[in-house]
Amino acid sequence: MAHVSNLIGSDIEAYLTQHQHKSLLRFITCGSVDDGKSTLIGRLLYDSKMIFEDQLAALEKDSKTVGTQGGELDLALLVDGLAAEREQGITIDVAYRFFSTDKRKFIVADTPGHEQYTRNMVTGASTADLAVILIDARKGVLTQTRRHSYLVQLMGIRHAVLAVNKMDLVDWSQERFDAIVSDYRRFAEQIGLKSVLAIPLSGLTGDNVTSRSGRAPWYDGPVLMEQLETVEIDEARRVSGPLRFPVQSVNRPNADFRGFAGQIVSGRVKPGDAIRVSPSGKTSTVDRIVTQDGDLGEAIAGQSVTLTLRDEIDCSRGDIISAADDPPEASDQFETTLIWMSEEPALPGRPYWLKIGARTVSATITEIKHKINVNTLEHLAAKVLEPNEIAVCNISLDQAVAFDAYEQNSDTGGFILIDRTSNATAGAGLIRFALRRAQNVHWQSIDVTRSARAEIKGQKPAVLWFTGLSGAGKSTIANLVDKKLHSLGKHTVVLDGDNVRHGLNRDLGFTDADRVENVRRVAEVAKLMADAGLIVLVSFISPFRAERDMARRLMCDGEFYEVFVDTSLAEAEKRDVKGLYKKARSGQLKNFTGVDSPYERPENPEFHIDTATTDAASAAALIVDKLTS
Repeated sequence: MAHVSNLIGSDIEAYLTQHQHKSLLRFITCGSVDDGKSTLIGRLLYDSKMIFEDQLAALEKDSKTVGTQGGELDLALLVDGLAAEREQGITIDVAYRFFSTDKRKFIVADTPGHEQYTRNMVTGASTADLAVILIDARKGVLTQTRRHSYLVQLMGIRHAVLAVNKMDLVDWSQERFDAIVSDYRRFAEQIGLKSVLAIPLSGLTGDNVTSRSGRAPWYDGPVLMEQLETVEIDEARRVSGPLRFPVQSVNRPNADFRGFAGQIVSGRVKPGDAIRVSPSGKTSTVDRIVTQDGDLGEAIAGQSVTLTLRDEIDCSRGDIISAADDPPEASDQFETTLIWMSEEPALPGRPYWLKIGARTVSATITEIKHKINVNTLEHLAAKVLEPNEIAVCNISLDQAVAFDAYEQNSDTGGFILIDRTSNATAGAGLIRFALRRAQNVHWQSIDVTRSARAEIKGQKPAVLWFTGLSGAGKSTIANLVDKKLHSLGKHTVVLDGDNVRHGLNRDLGFTDADRVENVRRVAEVAKLMADAGLIVLVSFISPFRAERDMARRLMCDGEFYEVFVDTSLAEAEKRDVKGLYKKARSGQLKNFTGVDSPYERPENPEFHIDTATTDAASAAALIVDKLTS
């Protein structure tokens, strides 16, 4: 095959036509640092003639200046594009490369070897059909080899190649190869990784990569390229699976047309098929399968189409259309496996956005059941998750979503958690199953409404959320507001941080995770009291914006008032009524807000009380006037 750069004119058109209908294999390379992943991919690109002339010229130049092969072609430089990677000689980011042979097209992801880049490896593995797990023949099975193998199995990759690399550095010893393979297979059996082909090779010299090596006559299996070209791809399995059509958008260009656009992720569909929309459970029949090139008689997994239905039923972005007799499940509580990616720890009770398919809902981690030490497979107790840690967690949503277990369908069983403040991806999750409690607990209909309870009290429910540093004067102002409202005949209740910790929250400490749970519980209690028609005054430091925003979202529109009692740290510490700052400064009191635990100032509070210019009585009068006007 000629290099791509040598194709011109009609040759390019013929080349594109030839490759248009080939199957596509997505695979990753992974393993420990310096096992030769980038070099192996560079070898595949070079030997498959998928390097442009300018790339080849740049490679030859870079090999002489920054290469590690004594001026010879350093094929790893084809993949290690980041400057930091070239300086350190390691892969940091996930590098994707495309290449093709006469039999198949490929997209390969070169994933990082360092433990701190586990999240990058998971990103690369999320769409892969096969994993090439490299082992340096001199070093054997390492901790990171086990870690990546566990992640490969966890992400549902069905095929693996154990590439025992750098065999030229151990004189192509069959004994060494057999010992490594035996050691690895014992671990693979432990984690349930079944389909593993072991190949002795050298990415640097190309032995057993694209052509058979005469240096290992004792090996009679396929070379790496042969395995990549012939391994079964999951496309057939996806087509034969149950219909899953996540709706990406509702297409309504005019009053006469209403279609549902998306990509079929599994199964097949044709006009006349009975379908069900989940999670609502509404049913209808497929009328047309519309594409830009005309209607289809049938569509299968992998195709992007627009479906029209014979009935006007409720269906929107994020819903899943399935066969009427084989729908996905629907629930708002799950047991999941969660891979944490954010630099900020995962805290149970903290609200996140959960995105599954095209649907985004509010979610909280309700329980970290255990962390997994992927090196030993040991289950460890945990209250928080740090970056790159993996755990089995329970997650609760604010509404039911349609799903399949991840092992059955990764497209409808995988999700990401998103930080609500930064909008960055915080974690990646795999749904294991719906919690039984989700099916056992239902909303009980109550005849006396919240508006009726408020009406009989002659007032509008409200939650006044006082936040600020310890010693800022929150409780003082809240107490004055409570007295004024009471004198006006209003029905009020005060939830004070110190008082609540004597009862409802007596089991909580002052770690970040406990602070989140502390606020979550109080917010739920405040909501119940507001539902009863009360005016609720909550006086809590509540240092994190995410939890204050969570409390706001629980309340009805216009009923939540954030009151920021703004006192400088120096002034609050000067007052130190309870002697807490003194203890914190001396090290006797850990995780104290303002000293060794952060306070996140409100950005748009309804009331901003600057205690340097406003006394407590004036602040209370201001709040009451606003509330009763």
